[in-house]
Amino acid sequence: MLRTYTRAINKQQNFSGTLFRKETKAECINCPNDITPSFIRKNGMTLKNIKNPEKQYPQVCFDYIHQNPVKAGLVKSAIGWEFSSAVDFADCRDGKLINKIVAKEYIRY
Repeated sequence: MLRTYTRAINKQQNFSGTLFRKETKAECINCPNDITPSFIRKNGMTLKNIKNPEKQYPQVCFDYIHQNPVKAGLVKSAIGWEFSSAVDFADCRDGKLINKIVAKEYIRY
């Protein structure tokens, strides 16, 4: 995703090179091997509180990224941040950097 984003920005701005620091890394978010699911006790039984654990972590990442400008006090809602894909997912803009078909496999929107 970082490579695709970098190419798009470089093409748009007529730039070349990297956009991120050397320490920036990408991780696969749809294979969360080390995530412990939430558990609840109900009627004396312990149950998983997650229907699809493999789909929970990508949603957490999307929510975190989309809420960053809100938490920083830059906007009142995620769709108020023009640089966010939240605007595209809310159908407020016809964005070209997102693929809603692929995103639907991993997140709810």
